[in-house]
Amino acid sequence: MRIPLYQVDAFTGKVFAGNPAAVCPLEAWLEDSLMQSIAAENNLSETAFFVHEGDAYRIRWMTPTAEVDLCGHATLASAFVIFRFIEPDADRILFRSRSGDLAVEREGDLLSLDFPANRPRPQAPPKKLLDAFPAQPSEVLCNRSFVLVYGSEDAVRNMKPDIRKLLDVDAFGAIITARGNEADFVSRFFVPQVGVDEDPVTGYAHTILVPYWAERLGRSKLRALQVSRRGGELFCEDRGDRVKIAGRAVLYLEGHIIL
Repeated sequence: MRIPLYQVDAFTGKVFAGNPAAVCPLEAWLEDSLMQSIAAENNLSETAFFVHEGDAYRIRWMTPTAEVDLCGHATLASAFVIFRFIEPDADRILFRSRSGDLAVEREGDLLSLDFPANRPRPQAPPKKLLDAFPAQPSEVLCNRSFVLVYGSEDAVRNMKPDIRKLLDVDAFGAIITARGNEADFVSRFFVPQVGVDEDPVTGYAHTILVPYWAERLGRSKLRALQVSRRGGELFCEDRGDRVKIAGRAVLYLEGHIIL
């Protein structure tokens, strides 16, 4: 069996930056255990699998250890592969997923994701969450993942959390964020619960962050930087119950999995 494999750096315009995702176009679904083994072998934060269904593509995402309900950078990477190799004349792609329908459109050199918004709400933080971070946040919110707000970009960039302590926190992950020096806001995202200590650039996290920062800054269009070691740039818009998250992508690898 030969399965096409692409590796795409998402939310960046250059290789070796952004968030690398593996993309596997399939003619039919494989056994779940086999797809999970492929994701573990790829050893990237996400591997996306998709199958063409009518006028859309059914998409699934897996970390090295678990399937997840929503992933932005691997959706962006999958759209990049479809636009470049499968439907080069298309301007819009529709994905069907566990999180509903997700559209991706070309906007010049950007690919724009239309995702559901996940507005966070203030929440008293558990002690185990605060113990994982050496500096105390000014505000804590939650919508499945905790959001810890800090006073400066430097505080976010220099944070060294105790990743092992985050494993004891009852949440999908933890986002730290602050106003940016040049961008509207910056963030980092830690999700060891699904085998990813720090995700380099995260579309899902911005479904939570964009509504928060749009309300706080009083405007709907925002430029964001995820200030992980690899780093990434996102162009976002709060659209009420949806968010637009746009970015660039570049191809790093093209090949086949041999099974």
